Amino acid sequence: MLLGISKRGDRYLRKLLIHGARSVVRTVEGKQDGRSRWLQGLIVRRGKNRAGGAQANKTARLGWVILAKGERYCPAA
Repeated sequence: MLLGISKRGDRYLRKLLIHGARSVVRTVEGKQDGRSRWLQGLIVRRGKNRAGGAQANKTARLGWVILAKGERYCPAA
């Protein structure tokens, strides 16, 4: 089971991920791509704060895969 973004690790990086996720949450309204629809549904079910944490977690995991495995970012996946 995947857990949320933890309070371990670099505090500054976590702060940047959360701020970026809050920005995404604020501007997601009206978009129709898959990730935006996922986030819109999460906002309705859980609220903006938890949705922001989930988006930060998703961004961190995506960044880890790109850096650790050397994969390329593919937005359609």
